[in-house]
Amino acid sequence: MNIENQVLGLTKVSNYIKDFLTKNPEDYNENDSDFELLLEKSKIENQWFTIENQKFALKQWADLLTEENIKNWIQAYTISKIPKRVGLILAGNIPMVGFHDVISVVLSNHIPVIKLSSKDRYMIPFLLKKWKEFSNDNVEYEFVERLENFDAVIATGSNNTARYLEYYFKNHLNIIRKNRTSIAVLKGDETVEELKLLANDIFQYFGLGCRNVTRIFIPQDFVIDRLFESFIDFQDIINHNKYANNYEYNRAVYLLNQEQFWDNNFVMLKEDDKLFSPLSVINFSRYSSLEDVKSFIAENEENIQCVVAKNGLGFDTIAFGQAQNPSLDTYADNVDTMKFLELV
Repeated sequence: MNIENQVLGLTKVSNYIKDFLTKNPEDYNENDSDFELLLEKSKIENQWFTIENQKFALKQWADLLTEENIKNWIQAYTISKIPKRVGLILAGNIPMVGFHDVISVVLSNHIPVIKLSSKDRYMIPFLLKKWKEFSNDNVEYEFVERLENFDAVIATGSNNTARYLEYYFKNHLNIIRKNRTSIAVLKGDETVEELKLLANDIFQYFGLGCRNVTRIFIPQDFVIDRLFESFIDFQDIINHNKYANNYEYNRAVYLLNQEQFWDNNFVMLKEDDKLFSPLSVINFSRYSSLEDVKSFIAENEENIQCVVAKNGLGFDTIAFGQAQNPSLDTYADNVDTMKFLELV
């Protein structure tokens, strides 16, 4: 396989996506219409995959996959001289969430043997077909219903599934990913614009991704209404049927149990120490010392994907509004996939 052709082909995929996203439907050619039909099929099969969310994911990838970004990323690693078969069990919680694993395997000069999520069956095969076409057939991959004949495996699932996967693949070189989520830490002096950017980190993809914020740390004197005011741009989220069902169910449970919560008719805030919150609910807690927050992060490190906050708090953070914009060298579960693939 020719790595130069692979990189060039991937940048052509990026340009192809950009071209599609900037066109008006009346200007679509046959390929564009096929692309749009694919988005519609994905939406029909998985109602969480709205056209808007799929196009958001596509834009993030298109912006990321420049020749400079790709080459800067892979130059830090040793590319395998002998291709191996790497099994991939992909998640389907947000659109194209498994694409990073796929391109990592290909650019490591290995062959991805892909078990797609039943929730995300169309976009990755479509883009891989384009990548192969644009790189003069220098991209090799295989789709399977059951993993067999592989040298290593990267699998993503729930915590319960992960226990099964760890046992099933115990004799293979593996990365087994579990549930993760993200948190935000507020100092109290955030601007209106910063809090609106935080709303993106919470609500993008309906909050279904591991990089979505589900727990917020706020100072003792922070006024809760400031959060609700920053969320208002996402009020239409309640018009999505599946999201609304979750909201109504969780609200009914809290009312029946006479639990205290704050409600703005499309999302609830609940004072709770739990890291994970139900869909349509954001847990929050008040802190008196940032040292307490640092201790919480250290104790829950294996369950936290990222921390959204201002710089200068004494721990690693990403800026407000950037949770869903990871770079190529940002890895799920903070496990370096490319370094793992050097060992295969």
